[in-house]
Amino acid sequence: MKKLSLILMLAATPAFAAKGPFASLYNTNYVVLLAFLLFVGVLVYLRVPGLLMGLLDARAEGIRDELNEAKALREEAQTILASYERKQREVQEQANRIVEQAKKEAEIAAAKAIADLNASIERKLDAAQDQIASAQASAVKEVRDTAIQVAVEAAGEVIAKKMSDAEGNKLIDVAIATVGDKLH
Repeated sequence: MKKLSLILMLAATPAFAAKGPFASLYNTNYVVLLAFLLFVGVLVYLRVPGLLMGLLDARAEGIRDELNEAKALREEAQTILASYERKQREVQEQANRIVEQAKKEAEIAAAKAIADLNASIERKLDAAQDQIASAQASAVKEVRDTAIQVAVEAAGEVIAKKMSDAEGNKLIDVAIATVGDKLH
């Protein structure tokens, strides 16, 4: 196919349309054709097409190596990505567990705080009731003491009015004797 297209290209050149002998050094198309064929011959002699093919093959091999390296890097990146995604899921699960544990601990702490508050309220109520009972007892005692004092004063006045001096001296002597017996 390449040879046929090369023959057709050479056959359709403007050199064949020129007047006069084609193989003459006065024909510029012929000179250009000879120079071109000489140039192509020098290139073939110096193995330039082989060198070009070798360079192209080397470049193709380099590109193939780069593609293989890129594939390897892509696979490694996918492996790392999968690892990070797995770690992220594990960290998220751990964070969820920590949050749930914190909620449970907060509920327990709240329940304990409520229980402590109720106990404190009960203690304060008991203390208030004790203070009320103590105040009542104190008030009752004070009323009793006042009643006793009033009764003693009234009795003293009644006795003083009804008792004579001799009876009073006799009671004083008895009281002194009683005190003396109790002190010795």
